[in-house]
Amino acid sequence: MQKVIYKSQINDYSSYFKPNMLDHLNRNLTESFEGFDYCDLMSFEWYNINDIKTGSSQIMIYIDDEDLFFLCEEKTAYDKCCSLLTQSDNNERTLYLFFVGLLAQDAKRLDRIEIKITDSETAALKNSKSDYLNSILSFRKELLRLKRYYQELYLIMDYLIANDNALFSKDGARHFSIVHNRVERFCSDVANLHDYVTQMREACQSQIDIEQNSLMRIFTVVTTIFMPLTLIVGWYGMNFSHMPELEWEYGYLGVIVLSIAVSGGMIMYFRYKKWF
Repeated sequence: MQKVIYKSQINDYSSYFKPNMLDHLNRNLTESFEGFDYCDLMSFEWYNINDIKTGSSQIMIYIDDEDLFFLCEEKTAYDKCCSLLTQSDNNERTLYLFFVGLLAQDAKRLDRIEIKITDSETAALKNSKSDYLNSILSFRKELLRLKRYYQELYLIMDYLIANDNALFSKDGARHFSIVHNRVERFCSDVANLHDYVTQMREACQSQIDIEQNSLMRIFTVVTTIFMPLTLIVGWYGMNFSHMPELEWEYGYLGVIVLSIAVSGGMIMYFRYKKWF
């Protein structure tokens, strides 16, 4: 039998499972892949990669020499498995076609993600840095999710190719190696995109640091210009009796001229040094 069922329906099909498998499935003990003498169990977290807002849903696959079951937790995963199930008289062929269908549109999806990342980098010249950083964080989150997804499928394909319990024929193992190569390429593509996004984030952070350094340099120049003026104000703010400038007719004007001369001289010096 080849069938898609909900996990809650396992007991209704207990006669189709090998001994002790029913308890194993009910207790959800499978991690990615487990091979037994007469059957294999696979488990992975599936989600619709075309919609990043969807949650993950576990899909478990049971296969032996006679039966093939796809066990789903939620309706979205159930509908997906039903749409991918191509009935045939060969379980390994049906399983192969399931994984081929599961990965059919992934290459185009990864291409669209790459285009979105590139467009986001271009748009960063016009948008605020906060929007750009939010986009980078969103891409990183999605790529990490894809990375976990493909790593689970990659591990499953590794065990299917190994075929330790000789459940599949040589042709079946060869077909699974094709899927294995495809998943490996997707893993590599996701890793490259993740590195690209990381470089974008580092470049953006470097640009922010440069802008902050430029701003701090301006503040430093302004502070340095006003430091002598602060000294002059503090100096003539002292209440000593014998300060000749206090009685001088042009003392006030002299202080103004001195302040302008000091400030102008420092500004010219800083411009000569190209500090601003």
